[in-house]
Amino acid sequence: MNKPHRLFDFFDQRLQDDPQGIMLAGKEGGQYREYSVAEVKTIVDQLSAGLLSLGYSANNMTLEGRDKIAIIAKNRPEWMFLDLAVAQIGVVLVPLYPTIHINDLEFVLNDAQVKAVFVNDEDLFHKVQNVRSRVPSIREIYSFEHVSGTPHWKEILSLGKQDDYQQLETAASKINAEDLFTIIYTSGTTGTPKGVMLSHRNILSNVMASIPCFPPGEKQRSLSFLPLNHIFERMVTYIYFFKGTSVYYAETLDTIADNLREVQPNVFTTVPRLLEKVYDRIMQKGSELTGVKKKLFFWAHSLAEKFEINTPKDVWYSLQLALANKIIFSKWREGLGGNIQCIVTGGAACQVRLIRIFTAAKIIIMEGYGLTETSPVIAVNRFNEDDRMFGTVGPLIDNVEVQIAEDGEILCKGPNIMMGYYKRPDLTAEVINEGWFATGDIGTMVENKFLKITDRKKELFKTSGGKYVAPLPVENKLKESVYVEQVMVVGSGRKFVGALIVPSFANLHEWCRKNNVPELSNAELIKHPKVLGLYKDLVESFNKYFNHVEQVKKFELLPDEWTIDTGELTPKLSLKRKVVMEKYSDVVDRIYAV
Repeated sequence: MNKPHRLFDFFDQRLQDDPQGIMLAGKEGGQYREYSVAEVKTIVDQLSAGLLSLGYSANNMTLEGRDKIAIIAKNRPEWMFLDLAVAQIGVVLVPLYPTIHINDLEFVLNDAQVKAVFVNDEDLFHKVQNVRSRVPSIREIYSFEHVSGTPHWKEILSLGKQDDYQQLETAASKINAEDLFTIIYTSGTTGTPKGVMLSHRNILSNVMASIPCFPPGEKQRSLSFLPLNHIFERMVTYIYFFKGTSVYYAETLDTIADNLREVQPNVFTTVPRLLEKVYDRIMQKGSELTGVKKKLFFWAHSLAEKFEINTPKDVWYSLQLALANKIIFSKWREGLGGNIQCIVTGGAACQVRLIRIFTAAKIIIMEGYGLTETSPVIAVNRFNEDDRMFGTVGPLIDNVEVQIAEDGEILCKGPNIMMGYYKRPDLTAEVINEGWFATGDIGTMVENKFLKITDRKKELFKTSGGKYVAPLPVENKLKESVYVEQVMVVGSGRKFVGALIVPSFANLHEWCRKNNVPELSNAELIKHPKVLGLYKDLVESFNKYFNHVEQVKKFELLPDEWTIDTGELTPKLSLKRKVVMEKYSDVVDRIYAV
């Protein structure tokens, strides 16, 4: 295979090696509809030719001259059909979260001068229709599901004429590595969305450098459920395409457990929040066991908590762990489909304790790190054990350089660094200096090999006593408790550190049943003296891991989980600290009331 320089260059090799191999699959009528490589190529070319016949093109290949097409849809094969189809004619795809706020939707569609929008279903059609009159650039809305009043995407497939296919060939041949591939508007926790411009070279360099980090082998299967409109899942999808891994899409986040059993994947990507939920479900099932089974479950779990990699293990421990893997952890692996080789996690810090336990259970967690602006991977823990270290995000990938600035900020340089922010050279200049991108994260190199993230630069805060506090390590430690679902450390400009804690109510209710606390609503439960005592003891037990300034002196329990829908989490499940502070300002004030 010639060295690829565009993201769609994998097709030639795949068509040569295994044209009938399954490339993509999505649920249709309750069954997985599988698409072969040859079938995907045919559909993609038809879609490209149809779009050309409708007048969508790259024009003069300048940033402004190239047409922009937006997509607002859940993960499904059609998502990638469109991604590939627009890429090979030089049109730029602008992906948007289905949960995007209506004001941000209007801003992005106007900022990018989007000419066509592809939506998943009727709800999203109406969402776009609501702003259409204020976005003069939009010519048409197409839908993946059949929606009354708007054309179905398949209508485009038959529009291409011979001339359009010739034009497709010409257009594809003119696209080079430096050309703009996509504009991804970051769903930042504050301010107006910024359009991150990524070229074929940006993402492809990341794909090729990341492939060796994955488990070796062909004809593997993956399950996809993280949003494709985020660069993490989209870039990993191209890894699957180049590796020959089949991609199956989960129906929804609620059906992941069923889809894992159906697909039996070798690999999938996730974010720590979802991994925590998997672990919580496992622990809940373990606590429901009785007698010998329950003792064995927690015996195996305690063994896993002591697990370490890249260190010799004594014979007795190894024998016990082998037995635990056979009788207990094998069931964990079955719950993930039975064939899982590794899980790749990113987007936020993952609890080291979770990674340790899953790894002991022969479920390898490859935690990585990066940003949309870095396409996204900067570093990742490899499948190969020598290149993994608990508590770090792994070694840097090939072609990526990192410097640690004087204030501890991670600076990154390489072919993966974005072209810049769309129409915002001022913002680009703020974060890129002589090729070095300022990540906004604080970190250090361990053993001159592994990158360790210690906090977000903008999330560090100073107490009224002038002492700096990094909230992330404190939060991650508290989340190790089965009774803590979510937590946010507060204390900027205050006398001491406090915390807002969302209990894990499933586990808390179980604890209450065993400790003679009456059945109460969540709002009532968090005020009960015994419950408050439980959390006071819990917080104090974790305070010993931190210096006096970092220790949580007071806390408040909250009755409701933070979610995307209620506004406290971004679509990739990161905490919107500013929103939480505003929403719970009275609760925070209670913490500091004398």
